[in-house]
Order: sequence, then C-alpha cells, then structure tokens
Amino acid sequence: MEPTQIGNWVLYKNNQLIAFNKPATLPVQHQGEQKSLLALAEIYTKHKLHLIHRLDQPASGVILLAKNAKALAALNEQFKTRKVEKVYLVAVRNRPPQESNTLTHYLKKMHKTNKSIAFSEPSAGTKKAILKYTYLGATDHYHCLQIKLITGRHHQIRAQLAAIGCPVKGDVKYGFRRSNPDRSIHLHAWKIRFQHPVSGQTETITAPLPEDPVWDNFKDIIEHGYHT
Repeated sequence: MEPTQIGNWVLYKNNQLIAFNKPATLPVQHQGEQKSLLALAEIYTKHKLHLIHRLDQPASGVILLAKNAKALAALNEQFKTRKVEKVYLVAVRNRPPQESNTLTHYLKKMHKTNKSIAFSEPSAGTKKAILKYTYLGATDHYHCLQIKLITGRHHQIRAQLAAIGCPVKGDVKYGFRRSNPDRSIHLHAWKIRFQHPVSGQTETITAPLPEDPVWDNFKDIIEHGYHT
C-alpha cells in the first residue's frame, strides 16, 4: 500500500481535524511491520496527528484524527460526554428478533484471545455496553442493520450482535461460519457527527461503502432506510 493512496481516502479536513475512509484490514495503529492508517496519514499530511477514536482492523469506515492537542482534548471531551454520534452499517446472515431494539450487555475483554464476551448481568471485570440497532432490509442471503453506539467498548458491535445470534458477516472470531477472502468483516463505520472544536458547528462526515458485492446489493436499502 503506497502512502500516496491515502489522499483518495480523505473525507474531511481543516486546520483542526482530518478524516479518512479506512479500508478494511488496515490497522489504525502500528502493528508489526504493516503500515497503519495513522502512519500513512502522518506521511500524507507531513504533520503529527492524534488518534481520537478507534476502529477494528477488519472493519472499514470513517476515522477522525486531530491535528493539535487542543482539538484532541475538545473531541475527547465530546466522546466522554457522549456528544459524538457514530452510525455503523453491518451485514449479517441471521435476521434479528426485532425490527429495532436497544441492546444492553456487560462485556468482559479476554486479553489472551483479544475478544470480548457479552453477559446479560454485570460481574467482576465487565463494562456496560449499549447500542441501538434498526433493521434496514435484506437481499437474498444477508440482512443489513444500522447501528448507533451509545457506549464505546472493545469489539462492542461484534460481541453484542453475536450475543443475539447475528454475528457480522466474515467475523469468525464471533461465530460467523466462514471468513471473507481478504479477512475483512462487513462492519462499516458509516457516519460520525460532532461539534467542530473551534466554531462549535455540527459536522457530519459520511464514509462511502467499500466496493463489494454485498454492500453494492444493499445500497438502495441503505439510502431509503437510514434513520437519523
């Protein structure tokens, strides 16, 4: 992957922030010898950047980076006070039991396996996890869900959907039967909404879906089914 490619991934930029549409399987931060989004972004901008939030390596979608410490602090505070809205799209094999629902689980991160286990009741070492899902529609083989995160936990969407019998397509770690050929999963960070750290204006960034037959089949469903 060439550093020049990252220019095609830019979704938004100004003096305070820059956002990219991360390809699936690219790590956000440095892992081994593989270049990370952060490293490529710093080569592209020729500037040190600060990571505000994360996205699992096999997932795709919007990542917002801060260009200075003040912007980082302002966005961190918005995340802390739940003023940032993040909307995801997922493809699953099994239809969820309800058209829409709020899921509450208690997640425990298993460090040895880099996996989170969802429990219905709190216990030692668990963290409360809340998300809202809305069913958007189906193709011949898969169902599309819109997800809004209320909390931000390790592998939250993947673990909570697996707990209701709806693992994300390609996510063998959480129970999907087969991996995708490129080891991606069909989890896409689609939209992020926040207040600009200087102007206070509400900003919404949308990351186009990856070029992929499953996502292509969902485009009309997503366009007509999106819930604000």
